[in-house]
Amino acid sequence: MATEAKAEAEAALGYEQARDELIEVVRRLEAGGTTLEESLALWERGEELAKVCRRWLEGARARLDAALAREEREEAEAAGED
Repeated sequence: MATEAKAEAEAALGYEQARDELIEVVRRLEAGGTTLEESLALWERGEELAKVCRRWLEGARARLDAALAREEREEAEAAGED
């Protein structure tokens, strides 16, 4: 149940939101001054955010590849009509 809610919350994050939060997590980790437990929690959150960003980027890449393939097909069809 908690895993489903977590997945839904991550899916609701946009790329820019996840990226900005990830930047903040990294900044806090690099600054130090946190307890081991806090650092581990930040690290785990950073890993989750990185996965969200990666999924967004992979989706964008797939859309771009599909658009380029469609364009190539259309150009090939148009060249074949000449």
